Amino acid sequence: MSPASRTPAAPGVFPAGAELFRLDARVAHLNHGSFGAVPVPVARAQWRISAEAAADPDAFFLAAPDRLAAARARIATRLGADPDGLALVTNATEAAHLALDALRLAPDDEVLVTDHGYGTVVAAAARRARTVTVPLDPALPDEEAVRRAVLAALTPRVKVALLDQISSPTARVVAGPALLRDLAERGVTTVVDGAHAPGMLADPLAGHPDVWFGNLHKWGYAPPGSAVLAVVPALRDRVPAPVPSWEDHRGFPRSVEYRATADYTGLLAAPEGLDLLADLDASAVRAHNSALAAYGSELLAGLPGVIPLPSDPRLAMRSLRLPERFARTKPEAEALREEVMARLGCRVLIWPWEGGGGIRVSGQVYNRPDEYERLSRGLRSLLDGR
Repeated sequence: MSPASRTPAAPGVFPAGAELFRLDARVAHLNHGSFGAVPVPVARAQWRISAEAAADPDAFFLAAPDRLAAARARIATRLGADPDGLALVTNATEAAHLALDALRLAPDDEVLVTDHGYGTVVAAAARRARTVTVPLDPALPDEEAVRRAVLAALTPRVKVALLDQISSPTARVVAGPALLRDLAERGVTTVVDGAHAPGMLADPLAGHPDVWFGNLHKWGYAPPGSAVLAVVPALRDRVPAPVPSWEDHRGFPRSVEYRATADYTGLLAAPEGLDLLADLDASAVRAHNSALAAYGSELLAGLPGVIPLPSDPRLAMRSLRLPERFARTKPEAEALREEVMARLGCRVLIWPWEGGGGIRVSGQVYNRPDEYERLSRGLRSLLDGR
């Protein structure tokens, strides 16, 4: 049997992993990287907090600023962050807007981004300054090749580099420590979109960017609407409050995370997600999830015309290029995504790219090897039939 035709070895099932979630068992949920999923213990913690708010709203909201601060301290400990430099926000896109406003860019300043950047985050930069887009071939072999491509695109007007830590569609590391160090030495302010980093990477703030933000609801097992924004001391006073509140006089981070009467239950329950990850053994979870994603990728790579992209063994996501006639545009990608769900019962990310898009699969403790096998069998038939 040739190496290309061999059947890869399937990883084991994570003990009691599926029982931690209330996902529809009829669906193969292979897209954890997009929205995450809330484990039952974390959902119960949020329900208990909601019950407190319903029972005595006055007590709940009067205590909310201090409770948010306590939750932030727990989260900071898990992430290895400075609690005084970390603010609780609702998602990475909101954090990007706050970060860019703090930089006070002039119209002639340039912000360097890549064509792998998340759409709404790149758009946030384009609203405030000129953007210089670095084209990164999805097939670039490694992190060093990405580093060289980004540095080669710098111009004297580039004041800020807004880079993905882990790119969403192509699932590769862009803003690694070496690149961040090089940019800092050149006087470029570094803003890192770490949407996928909390929970997936052991050291999500590696490289010490000037500004970093990440979602907790993806790989950190937190409820939706839970994210963090980390800022170096020199920029903290510049971060605007998204909503003026009675905490404004306290400054960053309280002025950012308190929004008067709002739903704080997700943020207050967020530490429970990171605690659960630690209780499960975070390193074991990461290794398992990465192995599952790699298994799925290896199966899909056996399909005609499907090409795996370079990957990082630390990551629980893998991306592959589809044959050239598929997912060339956003509407084509969305249509294929929905067809995969309707015909195969599989949730995946289909991403558009000129000349042919790709497919991304994720691995999580609730997944089983047979779900990737189901996707591979069904996708072969689907691609052959179009």
